[in-house]
Amino acid sequence: MADFRLETERLILRSWRDSDREPFWAMAQDEEVMRYLPALDRAGADAALARGVAMQVEHGHCFWALERREDGAFLGMCGMAPPRDPLVEYEVGWRLMRHAWGRGYAQEAARATLAWAWANRPMPTIVAITVPDNRASWTLMERIGMTRAADEDFEHPSLPEGHPLRLHRLYRIHRP
Repeated sequence: MADFRLETERLILRSWRDSDREPFWAMAQDEEVMRYLPALDRAGADAALARGVAMQVEHGHCFWALERREDGAFLGMCGMAPPRDPLVEYEVGWRLMRHAWGRGYAQEAARATLAWAWANRPMPTIVAITVPDNRASWTLMERIGMTRAADEDFEHPSLPEGHPLRLHRLYRIHRP
């Protein structure tokens, strides 16, 4: 399968490379980046990258590596995943390194991901999830046209009962 590459005005969403391992690990060690996500040790970070590569091979998409066009700097990841427990719809998602926050990169990448999905996949809807305290993520979901489905908020089954990140909000966007 050919490498994936999607360009926007300022960004490149692309297949994962071996050279992404260290910056991805660095991102996973930033407490602010991981504030609303379960902690990752080195093995967990490596496994997450391996899952992304496998997802790209199997489905033709994943949460792609995200880099700045201007200089090739690794900024994080953005893309979409196929339905997986507990979700029954495709999911758009992002995670950016702290130095990339507040510049509109996540919105630009998320919009490009949605445009790619509508042009290349037949699904009628796409969802996004986050914890209630992650205001930056859920307000971005709203800015890209997603609507909260409050009656579908859920407790994430991969987190133990009572975990502070267990409760998730669900947002959805319909095919234009």
